[in-house]
Amino acid sequence: MGARGAPSRRRQAGRRPRYLPTGSFPFLLLLLLLCIQLGGGQKKKENLLAEKVEQLMEWSSRRSVFRMNGDKFRKFIKAPPRNYSMIVMFTALQPQRQCSVCRLANEEYQILANSWRYSSAFCNKLFFSKVDYDEGTDIFQQLNINSAPTFMHFPPKGRPKRADTFDLQRIGFGAEQLAKWIADRTDVHIRVFRPPNYSGTIALALLVSLVGGLLYLRRNNLEFIYNKTGWAMVSLCIVFAMTSGQMWNHIRGPPYAHKNPHNGQVSYIHGSSQVQFVAESHIILVLNAAITMGMVLLNEAATSKGDVGKRRSKSLCWYLFICLVGLGLVVFFFSFLLSIFRSKYHGYPYSDLDFE
Repeated sequence: MGARGAPSRRRQAGRRPRYLPTGSFPFLLLLLLLCIQLGGGQKKKENLLAEKVEQLMEWSSRRSVFRMNGDKFRKFIKAPPRNYSMIVMFTALQPQRQCSVCRLANEEYQILANSWRYSSAFCNKLFFSKVDYDEGTDIFQQLNINSAPTFMHFPPKGRPKRADTFDLQRIGFGAEQLAKWIADRTDVHIRVFRPPNYSGTIALALLVSLVGGLLYLRRNNLEFIYNKTGWAMVSLCIVFAMTSGQMWNHIRGPPYAHKNPHNGQVSYIHGSSQVQFVAESHIILVLNAAITMGMVLLNEAATSKGDVGKRRSKSLCWYLFICLVGLGLVVFFFSFLLSIFRSKYHGYPYSDLDFE
C-alpha cells in the first residue's frame, strides 16, 4: 500500500498551484470600484429625494399652495430624482397686471389645495404650487406659456404631455373641475370642501320674510295672488335669466369681463362659443327683454284697435306710435343679438360644450 501510494503523492507534490492570470486583477479592481460607485450614487439619489420630499412636506404644512421661483422650480420640479406629482398654477397676481381671472382662479385653486391638505388621504405623492409671472418670468419663457392662469401637471417621471395642461377655456377653473382633471392624471381623488357661505341662506331668509310680511299686511285682500300680469312678469324674469346663461355662470364661474394687458381694452363678449363673460350674459338678458317688450307693444297696438272705447279716447297716431316703437325695438335689438351670435362663431352659448 505504501509503494502504491508513493507515486500518487509524488504526482501531487509535483503539481503547481493554479493562479488567475495577471491581467485579470485590474478588471476585478475596476468592477469592484464600479459597484461601490453605483451603490454610493444610488444612496446619494435616495438621500437627495428624501431631502426634497421633506422640504416639500414642510412647505405644505405651512401653506397648502407654496410659491416657487426659478431656482426652486428647477430643483424640485425639473431636476431628478422625483417620485411625486406637482400641480403648478402659472399666474399673474400682481396689481399692475390687472388680471381679474387670475384672482378668481387662485381662490378656486386654494380651495382645492386646502381640501387635499386637510383630507385623510393626504400624502407626499402630490403637491400644489404656483409661479407668479413677476417672480418667474424665465419659467414662463422656458415653457412657452403666453397666458395666465395656466395649470400644469408635472408627473413623477418623464416630461409633461399635452393632457397634463388643463383646458381652462373649455372646462373652466372651478375646484371641482380641477379635482377631476387631477384624478385623471394622477389617480389621486380629492373631495372638494368649500368654506361655508351664508349669503344665499341670508338672502333666502330675507326673501321669505318679505313675502311673508307682504302677505300678512294684505291678508284681507289676497286678490293680487291671482294677478296674471304679476305671474307673467315673474315667469319672464326666470326665462330671461336662464336663456342668458346665468346658470352657466353659476356652474363655471367665468370672469365679469376681460381687460387686455397690452392695450387696456376691455372685452365684454368672448370670441369663442365655448366661453362667455358675466357681462355678456347681462347684455343678452337686456336684449331679450327689449325684444320681448317690443313684441308686447306690437300686440298691444294690434289688440287695442278693435276696442271702440279705447279708440275714442286715444287717437290713431298713438297706436301707430306704439306699433313703430315695438317694431323698432324688435328689429334693432334682434339685429344686435344676431351680430353677437355671429361673433360667437358656432352659436350661443352651449353649442360645443362637453358636459361629462
